[in-house]
Amino acid sequence: MKNTSNNINAFWGILIPFIGTIAGAACVFFMKKSMSDGVQRALTGFAAGVMVAASVWSLLIPAIQRSWALGKLSFVPAVVGFWIGILFLLLLDHIVPHLHRNSEKAEGPSSCLQKTTMLVLAVTLHNIPEGMAVGVVYAGYLSGSAQITATAALALSIGIAIQNFPEGTIISMPLRAEGMSKPKAFVGGVLSGIVEPISAVLTILAAQIIVPALPYLLSFAAGAMIYVVVEELIPEMSEGRHSNIGTVFFAVGFSVMMVLDIALG
Repeated sequence: MKNTSNNINAFWGILIPFIGTIAGAACVFFMKKSMSDGVQRALTGFAAGVMVAASVWSLLIPAIQRSWALGKLSFVPAVVGFWIGILFLLLLDHIVPHLHRNSEKAEGPSSCLQKTTMLVLAVTLHNIPEGMAVGVVYAGYLSGSAQITATAALALSIGIAIQNFPEGTIISMPLRAEGMSKPKAFVGGVLSGIVEPISAVLTILAAQIIVPALPYLLSFAAGAMIYVVVEELIPEMSEGRHSNIGTVFFAVGFSVMMVLDIALG
């Protein structure tokens, strides 16, 4: 009976971030064709704050706690996994060019469409480590880890769902601005997040086989998320006038995720 309950909790926990993407993509039905720079900067800053807090409290700290048996070397799995995550995203960014490097070259409809296509691809690929993060935490929960409770796993899912809301919006709105119908733009936003539950399930299946590797997997997800924040989100939220909007909402997002993780964990 307990296993059934745990599996149900994991099922909904995996879906919650995807629901956040769906809700964000649905904004295309209620908003104008494009977001103001201030709104987009605020959403990006909020997402960055959530991801940083989730990386620390929901991923790195549990990774270190699971390695207490190593004594003073308990930090080793966290550091190694963290750097593997950083290097993985570095490789990914060599495969998929940076959005901010190409934004200045966007001139005319074809260039705008190319930039939008790259945006969809980049967000979709960067959703993979977020799905892995959820999958790793729930794998630890299902394995009976004392360091990862149902509420702690739920806190991460809710935090990433909050972060996915602006991502869904940032995908669907540009598609709408390029002339795509609202339903099609909505579907585009939703599909950008479908990789998250898929990668979460695959990670759970893999982690159940190699449970001793959980500290490395947790910190890998943390490294990947931190890379996305520093390389993609912070430059976006800081460019242009009124960059302090992004900074303020970064602090808001960080605080929200910290409260969720501690209050629910």
